[in-house]
Amino acid sequence: MRNLVLILGDQLSFTNPALDGFDPLEDRVLLIEAPGEATAVWSHKARITLFLSAMRHFANQVVDRGWQLEYVQLDDKLAPDFSQRLDAVLARCQPKSLRVAEPGEWRMLQAIEASCKRAAVTLFTIDDTHFMCSRAEFATWANGKKELRMEFFYRVMRKKYEVLMEKGQPVGGTWNFDAENRSAYPKRGAQIGPGLIPAPAGFAPDAITLEVMDLVQKFFPDHPGELKDFIWPVTREQALEALEIFISHRLSQFGTYQDAMWTDTPYGWHSLLSAALNLHLLDPREVIKRAELAYSDGQASLENVEGFIRQILGWREFIRGMYWLDMPAMREANHYQHQRALPDWYWTGKTQMACMHDSLQQTLRYGYAHHIQRLMVMGNFALLAELSPQAVADWYLAIYIDAVEWVELPNTAGMALHACGSRFTSKPYISSGAYINRQSNYCNNCKFKPEQRSGDAACPFTTLYWNFIDKHVAELAANPRTALMAKNLDRISPSEKQEIRARAKNLLTNLNDL
Repeated sequence: MRNLVLILGDQLSFTNPALDGFDPLEDRVLLIEAPGEATAVWSHKARITLFLSAMRHFANQVVDRGWQLEYVQLDDKLAPDFSQRLDAVLARCQPKSLRVAEPGEWRMLQAIEASCKRAAVTLFTIDDTHFMCSRAEFATWANGKKELRMEFFYRVMRKKYEVLMEKGQPVGGTWNFDAENRSAYPKRGAQIGPGLIPAPAGFAPDAITLEVMDLVQKFFPDHPGELKDFIWPVTREQALEALEIFISHRLSQFGTYQDAMWTDTPYGWHSLLSAALNLHLLDPREVIKRAELAYSDGQASLENVEGFIRQILGWREFIRGMYWLDMPAMREANHYQHQRALPDWYWTGKTQMACMHDSLQQTLRYGYAHHIQRLMVMGNFALLAELSPQAVADWYLAIYIDAVEWVELPNTAGMALHACGSRFTSKPYISSGAYINRQSNYCNNCKFKPEQRSGDAACPFTTLYWNFIDKHVAELAANPRTALMAKNLDRISPSEKQEIRARAKNLLTNLNDL
């Protein structure tokens, strides 16, 4: 055998650069299912199912091409760890070299390098051309900059790829429409709540997926989550259909309501394309091109289209660059030195806080929550409650169906928890219960009152928000983007500050009781 080409579970595309020059007579494709990858963090059953089902569908396509395939299945009689399984394959096949596109996890890259070294097999790690900005290109952009901010990177990418550009300038005369894309669902008037939202694409599990579900239930019965609502695309054909349904029926209101939350509205107007993108069933270029076409054809406004494209061309590429620029130190970052354990109810959803209850129950049921629920409900609480960034990052990696560490860790540690300090976000993303009340209906039927800062009825978000500001007032006052937060603390009387501190201390001591 000349080359053994390792295709990882988040690289399921025939445009994978590790396949460049593939010779069906001399080379072989390798895919490895490893139980250890599902238990490295306590993975949601739907997340495990998605990866394994998509891998098996891709493997069938490899065989259909007449290519040689090595496929290690979950229940093969081998050690559970990925690296041990790779060791066994290398020993049996004895290839001259192993080829792999850059993994999406620093840990996985180390494991593959170590296996090849043990087996004395030459390793070729190839730039992952799925991404629109290479690691080297991003490092060059970042070099020498005092502040690394997505907005400026995004403008570079817009110019490079000529996305929503006209004669060197952004279409519409402005680079982003973030201010226009923050609406909440109506709470009064003729329309109350989100109204009728076209359903996202959903795909009934086929025989392969059903077989995988049975395996997941057998091997991981105690893992969190459910499988009864598994609707995710597991093939490229399904992913393309999901893209078209989103563009045709949901993009028109995506930006407008991307920050809105409502009880029992798990998907809103969101695309649900992140899982397909992160498994490489979709290419970001084709997604961006289709969204641009929707604007030029009048299917969606510039505000909605730009807001969607910014998530893919801007933030997605930016955080991937930051991940590889700062690993492995990012994994241990802890700007505020927070050490509290994750409350048990993060795994059950059994909490008295209505916003957390709804968001967590939805997460456990679907393996999905949209970015404001992840950032401003679950992430916001984790920061205010002084939870360990490492514990919280492990939870996000485990629980969300689209989670791969390159995308999950920067979003969690860097953005939600501000564990990386001001390295690539300009402020901690914190809010009191007032923000959640404004952007949702969660507070309507909650025992806690978002406007109250102290006392038994006070919203924990509100109490802990002011407690956080009180603890970090000097740092917040020195930051132009948070100076007003610090200044507002002066409006609270010394006696109420003491009440807030006492209430916060009680909350932090008894997080499991919330």
